[in-house]
Amino acid sequence: MSGHRHSPLHVEGTPTAGSVTILPVDSWEDHWTRIVIDDAARRRLENFALFSLTWRSRMSTVGLPSHGLLLLSGPPGTGKTTLAYGLANRTANVLKEREHADDALLVVVDLNAFPSEMLGATQRSLSQLFEETLPGLASRGRPVIVVLDEVEGLVVDRGRASYETNPIDVHRGTNAVLTGIDSIAKSSRNIVLIATTNDLGAVDPAFLSRVDVHEHIGLPTAAAIELMLADSFHEITGRPADGNGTLAELAERCATAGMDARQARKIILRAVINGTPELALAPDQLSIDDVSAAVHAELD
Repeated sequence: MSGHRHSPLHVEGTPTAGSVTILPVDSWEDHWTRIVIDDAARRRLENFALFSLTWRSRMSTVGLPSHGLLLLSGPPGTGKTTLAYGLANRTANVLKEREHADDALLVVVDLNAFPSEMLGATQRSLSQLFEETLPGLASRGRPVIVVLDEVEGLVVDRGRASYETNPIDVHRGTNAVLTGIDSIAKSSRNIVLIATTNDLGAVDPAFLSRVDVHEHIGLPTAAAIELMLADSFHEITGRPADGNGTLAELAERCATAGMDARQARKIILRAVINGTPELALAPDQLSIDDVSAAVHAELD
């Protein structure tokens, strides 16, 4: 399939809060293949989504109390949201290839990005989302994959909620989400929920108890950063990053400095803009020496 099929709320090229996108989308393949994570973790994520959308509906909710809920946690900049979109697209691709479904729906829910008139932190609006809108989409028979981005804004830890931040509304909103997740788990078992959080400690424990699979996406290792630098170097130059071990040394420095994945990849951009106007106009001429200079300029 080429191009995007989406609701009027969708912004071309990237999913947005409130969007409904029909998957798979060919151009999203790199959301899955180019995010650097452990192979075993990648396999667990894919297998959970596939199992949940094919076999979970056949299981007793008592014998296998699955909520179809996956949580990706970790610091900002580690690729959690992109990975969530990539997992959704990969799942839709496999379901299509194995003739389980022609396509799937991706729904993105981000409390911080919704206008207040669409999704406020109130029991009524959240109940409508989880008990009417999402089940309504699922009733059409397609697999539905819901991304709950920065879920700490939806299910605030009620034990830590300050009375200065309207705790009654916080409690009601969290209660509504939990009730909605329970309802979906029973009545709409062709829905999978993929939640992300930058702050696991801010998420209500009752939500965490409903999570089926929790994967922590931590800061990248030196080996992972080396792969990212090589990938981004190839992206901009079309050439492999041959540097006789230099890239590994640079990646070790980046990892020791605590760089996240986003910062590591942007080193390649810094290597371009720290150079000459000629390099900015012909970035395919970028060299490993330029990358090395950018790392030293950033960290020294």
